Amino acid sequence: MPQERARLRRVCGFRRSTWFLILYVTFYCLYLILGAIIFASLESPIERKIVQNLTKFRKDFLSRNPCVSDEDLESLIVEVVAASNRGVSAVRNVSSEPNWSFGQSLFFSSTVVTTIGYGHVTPLSKGGKVFCMIYAMLGIPLTLVLLTALVERLMVPSTLFLQFLNSRLGHLYPPFNIRLLHLMLMATLLLILIFSLPAAAFAWLEPEWDYLDSLYYCFISLTTVGLGDYIPGDSPNQPYRPFYKVATTCYLIVGLTFTMLTLTIFYEIPQLNFGVLFLMRSDETTSDPEKVRLQTPGAIGPKYTQQRNDQIKGHKVETPTPEDTTPVHARP
Repeated sequence: MPQERARLRRVCGFRRSTWFLILYVTFYCLYLILGAIIFASLESPIERKIVQNLTKFRKDFLSRNPCVSDEDLESLIVEVVAASNRGVSAVRNVSSEPNWSFGQSLFFSSTVVTTIGYGHVTPLSKGGKVFCMIYAMLGIPLTLVLLTALVERLMVPSTLFLQFLNSRLGHLYPPFNIRLLHLMLMATLLLILIFSLPAAAFAWLEPEWDYLDSLYYCFISLTTVGLGDYIPGDSPNQPYRPFYKVATTCYLIVGLTFTMLTLTIFYEIPQLNFGVLFLMRSDETTSDPEKVRLQTPGAIGPKYTQQRNDQIKGHKVETPTPEDTTPVHARP
């Protein structure tokens, strides 16, 4: 009878989590459409202006050089653009610095394994493309393991700081408010150390970047978007270019670690974890007989059940309540 009622519920309608998922997908699609509309309205006028200027420059060039035909100029432009798309610049001062020096190659390797992928430099040979796929397939999991291990270590002082706030403010504010204060303080520290100060350094080192360009580069890189429109160390006559590339690589690793730390602190606050709205309830996941058997008490075997009973016999089992917002790291 209970199985029949469950079957009727599945036939008659969706569960609440499914409706939440449908609403979220609808909102996500509208968000993408809104972004497309705003980007088109902001960028189209500038694009048209650049096209007009380029067309005028081309006509002026042909008028000043009558010996150069339009076809020859078009062929030159095609070759220059093709080389630029492969990371080879046609500018004299920049092309003197090879793209595959040690510093440049180390910077490229870091953008591959961190999934930033600027795209301004790409493998040119077939062997390089094959090696890049193998290198990324092994390097990306290794990077995730490294970042996870570093975040776990950094959660220890973060949790100690949360305990300090609880000891000083616990009698004045509820636990949720203290968790929010802890999150805001850690996020402010992230903004200062990982975004604001490095952006000021990039604005000072890069002659063609202002502070907004530098801050934009830091955000696009540490969110692993990696558009590739701003690359540090690629300006003409850049001094100490290899060292600059290595230092930028270290910055990306450290920045990604602190970004993941902030996200971890955010997700550990239950009231802010909206992902639970899309989780299916237990009655929605019991249609599989094997799952039903595994979820049935004692179905794993009497030996395991007896061991479990022996472990909890005579001891009080402490189950955290929904109101307990203390993170796992801070519980005694």
